[in-house]
Amino acid sequence: MVDVSTHLPTADVQDPESNARTARLREALLASDFTADGLLELLGGPAYAALARSETVPALRATRGDSPLETLVRLFLLQRPVELRRAQAALPVADCLADGWLVQDGDELRASVDVRPYGGPEGQDWWIVSDLGCAVGGAGGIRGAGEADRSQLVLGVGGASTTLAGITVRRPVAKALDLGTGSGIQALHAAQHATRVTGTDLNPRALRIAALTLALSGAEPAELREGSLFEPVGDETYDLIVSNPPFVISPGARLTYRDGGMGGDDLCRTLVQQSAAHLNDGGYCQLLANWQHVAGEEWHDRLRSWVPAGCDAWIVQREVQDITQYAELWLRDAGDHRAGDEAYAARYDAWLDEFEARKTKAIGFGWITLRKSGSDSPSITVEEWPHPVEQPLGESVVRHFDRQDYLRATDDAALLAGHFRLADEVVQEQVGLPGAEDPEHVVLRQNRGMRRATKVDTVGAGFAGVCDGSLPAGRILDAIAQLVGEDPVLLRDRTPASIRTLVEQGFLEPVAAGG
Repeated sequence: MVDVSTHLPTADVQDPESNARTARLREALLASDFTADGLLELLGGPAYAALARSETVPALRATRGDSPLETLVRLFLLQRPVELRRAQAALPVADCLADGWLVQDGDELRASVDVRPYGGPEGQDWWIVSDLGCAVGGAGGIRGAGEADRSQLVLGVGGASTTLAGITVRRPVAKALDLGTGSGIQALHAAQHATRVTGTDLNPRALRIAALTLALSGAEPAELREGSLFEPVGDETYDLIVSNPPFVISPGARLTYRDGGMGGDDLCRTLVQQSAAHLNDGGYCQLLANWQHVAGEEWHDRLRSWVPAGCDAWIVQREVQDITQYAELWLRDAGDHRAGDEAYAARYDAWLDEFEARKTKAIGFGWITLRKSGSDSPSITVEEWPHPVEQPLGESVVRHFDRQDYLRATDDAALLAGHFRLADEVVQEQVGLPGAEDPEHVVLRQNRGMRRATKVDTVGAGFAGVCDGSLPAGRILDAIAQLVGEDPVLLRDRTPASIRTLVEQGFLEPVAAGG
């Protein structure tokens, strides 16, 4: 019997027969509706959500029938053995055995890998391959015999990977690099808009699984290279670099998929600092990261120091955890909470020792986007935004840097001569006590993208409300000054800073005269 904990299927893109077998498997998955939509319809919302929490009982109850879709869910997501006759009704079994997607044990078949349906941004039906038990719930959800070496596990779809896919700029490019490709999710997305995709990973098992993800999803193959950080690509440059790196700040490097193997947040810092040398002019580098909040240091300044010369940056902190929360999260991810009280306490203690030695009081998580602008006065925005956003944000990222370019090149005189329009789906809220004649303050709120909210005064609210691109800003301010009885010269002097803020945050958009 084949050991499914170490065995991986094959999908040789150079072999026409292997390609044909993979195509037949893909057609069978589609015919059985083993897709993201089909899975949700079969399981229902509660059971589907439970899977992401590593809870399989609701899904098992929902797949007690004999339909091909139920068979595929049990095989590839729940890792349950399936009778040969049931598998034959759902799959080209001979093809799956030949390429190793299934292994046989008497009259039963088992899957050798997780295969999770995944919906592409334009409605594509894709499948993400990962190690057994890792398609849902992360490595902490793995149960049972036949586990692969945990240090070499390759995880499937998770919140981090979908977040990165959502914030990535999706403009057509010649070359894209997925650094630390894992199961190949980012490479799969990049293959839709990049002529050439390169994926790298320190774990050779990940490269093999990424190739399976691309092949099963019908994407063009990527050039896959083994190695750490930028070492596998030498001095090559790219138009887009994406990375969901092993960013966890931990003592040691037990788990390749999450632990960077460098001290503290050095891996993320190194990746950011080295990226400029591998970006073409105008290119983007986008990644997820953890960073330390160190006693006696301002975290904004710490991250600003990471940004390489010649690059603009937009860094968004989405979450902060104290060191105990952080340690508990990742100890559970590794399954250490099941190792026994003494072993768990010892490992917990080791994490706290590491943080104490580095004067770390908390850990931040967020997004880092660099754009190689070559500017001598780069725009570096570091902010905290823990509130809900609307994904995908790729176009919002492009517009953010476009606005920085505009503001950098526009002095106050040009700003007042400029024309602006209120961005789509911005609403005004007035906040005050019931029955009061005037509101205490006015808030502008976005219903799209970052969904920002900002307080404005009466002048700011009035200015934003009439911006439709037809009049220059200065003339609008002169009209407001007349209405409120204020000196127009003084109003022109004090308002540009407020206009800059509204432009920078995306409430106002510069337009051509009359536009």
